[in-house]
Amino acid sequence: MKITGILQHRAWQEKVLPPVEQVRPGLWSIPVPLPNNPLRYVLVYGLELADGIAIVDAGWDTAEAWDALCAGLGTAGYRITDVKAVLVTHLHPDHYGLAGRVREASGAWVALHPADAGLLRERYRDFDGLIAAMRRQMELHGVPDEEAGPLADASRKILPLVRHTDPELLLEDGEQVPIAGWNLRTVWTPGHSPGHVCFFEPDRRLLLSGDHVLPRITPTIAVHAQQRHNPLADFYDSLDKVRVLDAEEVLPAHEYRFAGLADRARALADHHTARLDEIALEVIKAGADGATAWDLARRLTWSRPWEQIQPFMRRSAMLETLAHLVMLETQGRVTAVQDAPPCRWRATPVPPGA
Repeated sequence: MKITGILQHRAWQEKVLPPVEQVRPGLWSIPVPLPNNPLRYVLVYGLELADGIAIVDAGWDTAEAWDALCAGLGTAGYRITDVKAVLVTHLHPDHYGLAGRVREASGAWVALHPADAGLLRERYRDFDGLIAAMRRQMELHGVPDEEAGPLADASRKILPLVRHTDPELLLEDGEQVPIAGWNLRTVWTPGHSPGHVCFFEPDRRLLLSGDHVLPRITPTIAVHAQQRHNPLADFYDSLDKVRVLDAEEVLPAHEYRFAGLADRARALADHHTARLDEIALEVIKAGADGATAWDLARRLTWSRPWEQIQPFMRRSAMLETLAHLVMLETQGRVTAVQDAPPCRWRATPVPPGA
């Protein structure tokens, strides 16, 4: 992998916001801040049109993000009222949150994959049922009572970051995005979310990868209450799907631009394979009694000690662990025992002579 976003990489190292950049003729990178978040910012991409500009992703709905988006568009020579389309890679707040406000200000149409579009209302408007389902999920997988409620309820804190709007356009896998002057193809890449998409521009050999392929970190792959049953299997398939694309440069939604898509996709797959082995070993160590997903998450290696991980991220850690356990179960390496809550995972006995 080769870093191509030199200014973005330098800004990342210095922990500052990178500059607005013209990446290619007619294509702009606009950083929108994510305060008090380890991701720091989301990179919104502006695609110049004959009658305005289209943007890929939007940031979340805060005054600071709105001001940064408007200022970035100004650097490119546009106003927020010039936005004709908002192409959203997936439904998470830092990508979808401002789409509604942009639409209100400009009349732009909003596009999303149908698998994510169908989840919006339950996640961001009629959310009490989803939070109750998250609470049940926490309890089923061994989260103590004193933590299960706060972990499930952590989603409420992100609701103010989203200006809900229903997309006008649903983009299916392989579909060309209807914006003149760009040969932008939709690539459905489920895993990080059920409807995550990348956008591939074969004429310019560019992949706008959203959160699917990032240069430094791995996207969260979790068994969410709204997620498909085996998201890690989906993610492996999605990595294979983009690995073969003839992309000269990757434009991710976070961190910095890079070249070497196939190598980075392979490295991401290798990371999860190593994680599968680590979790399988921990299940073996648990012995005949097995262990819950919560027990296992607390034992794994994370970027910081468990005691320093905030509640929302603890929930993500447990749900990521659960995604790997589901994958291990499909491989026949572990077995879920659900005779009575909580669910416990045991190593699958190896038949004699196997």
